[in-house]
Amino acid sequence: MDELIRAVTVAETPEQMVTAVKNLAAAKDPLSIPTLIAVFGYNNPAAAIVAAAGLTELGEIAVPQLLDQIDDYNYGARAYSIRTIAAIADPRALDILISTALTDFAPSVRRAAAKGLGNIHWQKLAPTEAEIAINRALETLLLICEDPDWSIRYAAIVGLQALAKVAIVQLPISAKFQLMLTNDTEKAVRARVQLALAQ
Repeated sequence: MDELIRAVTVAETPEQMVTAVKNLAAAKDPLSIPTLIAVFGYNNPAAAIVAAAGLTELGEIAVPQLLDQIDDYNYGARAYSIRTIAAIADPRALDILISTALTDFAPSVRRAAAKGLGNIHWQKLAPTEAEIAINRALETLLLICEDPDWSIRYAAIVGLQALAKVAIVQLPISAKFQLMLTNDTEKAVRARVQLALAQ
């Protein structure tokens, strides 16, 4: 394992970095988590995508370190962390996904968080906890359906469509979709609402 980690830290070219990260991710070892997260900050998109896939495959075991090591200063690293957290869909990520969806300065990161809110594995929570968490996700997504940026509204619809698999929130989601179908000024958003309603 040490050798695989070292290969990442000593890689001299972007190609060597991608190969080293692929090898490290393939090991599927929890010891690789800090190094895979560090790759997000290396300004090598191909390596970061491989690292994100490796962390997503490791799943919930990677969540505490991902949450601890979110980089507030490096936009690129932060974006990969949020996308990975959203893909893992662990309920422990609820707070960071909510705050990111509402307030992050980067639209692509907000979109990833919005989509992630719809896909959280609620069954990992106790029923009463799950109900509270689901309603918090719903409130957030309904709020960002009003965002001035149409691409954020679009992502909110994707999140709401996924969240609508939960019976207790189907009614308010359906009502919001009907409103948006009538009132949203952006054609792409209305088309996405129609798709969600047809599912």
